[in-house]
Amino acid sequence: MASPEQGNQTAVMEFVLLGFGDLPELQPLLFLLFLAIYLATVAGNLLIVVLVVSDQHLHTPMYFFLGNLSCLETCYSSAILPRLLAGLLTGDRTVSIPACLTQYYFFGFLAVEECYLLAVMSYDRYVAICKPLHYAARMNGRSCLQLAAGTWLGSSLVADITIYLMQQLTFCGPHEIDHFFCDFIPVVKLSCGDTRRMEFVTTLLAAVCTLPPFLLTLATYVCIISTILRMPSTTGKRKAFSTCSSHLTMVSVFYGTLMVVYMLPQTDTLRALNKVFSVFYTVLTPLANPLIYSLRNTEVREALGKVLTKFSAGRRAQTFLL
Repeated sequence: MASPEQGNQTAVMEFVLLGFGDLPELQPLLFLLFLAIYLATVAGNLLIVVLVVSDQHLHTPMYFFLGNLSCLETCYSSAILPRLLAGLLTGDRTVSIPACLTQYYFFGFLAVEECYLLAVMSYDRYVAICKPLHYAARMNGRSCLQLAAGTWLGSSLVADITIYLMQQLTFCGPHEIDHFFCDFIPVVKLSCGDTRRMEFVTTLLAAVCTLPPFLLTLATYVCIISTILRMPSTTGKRKAFSTCSSHLTMVSVFYGTLMVVYMLPQTDTLRALNKVFSVFYTVLTPLANPLIYSLRNTEVREALGKVLTKFSAGRRAQTFLL
């Protein structure tokens, strides 16, 4: 971290997240919109976790990983939206450097975890559809726990290394971040030291953390689609595709917006566009998870129907006793 003084320059002790400050007349509307999204995201994802834990029919590898994904999405939204909502409500967009780095730690950790977890979920669907006779042996309870633990621990290690490098940065110049959260590139741009070595290491880490999971996901779906197309029965094709269509939709949304944000040139012209697409993968993707899996998945809908039926019956019994 920067020392209190760097030569004749005064160290920066806090940043200003500009966010959507260029739209002052829309601040109340944006606050209500993001608040509704946050509440719906948390409620929807926690509901999926409750369903996966409580319904015996959902005690399968696919739903075990879905429960992990829902926990991740809840934490993901909570790492970004509360700070954004506070800025929209109070107008105070300042954030201390330690708080900024903490936010980026959780954002980076959860983003890498999502890449890994989506790859593991695609492997689960690959074994179920392409190697059904080996599914019980390959995706037993112990294997699922090891895969899930491996993704969380690996993501944590990557985030630890990245944040350690960022803590070595010094900040003594501009302190405004033209973003609504503390992302890597906007923060590093404010450093007044040499960041080339750190950027090389973090670029290497990003490549290792995103390319292998993406390529694995892509390869498994090539195999899955090829297997489905070779099935003689139309009913079999429809059933096989229905088991992976929700996950494929999530993968497409997540990686599509991620590539647009981080592969587009970082120019002033595209900065506003990058901010909009950042909203997609940090705010809307976690919201889409429960919607996609509840609307497109028959077993989740049935589990939800059972819960609602039990709740309704309990309310009627309570009313009758009163």
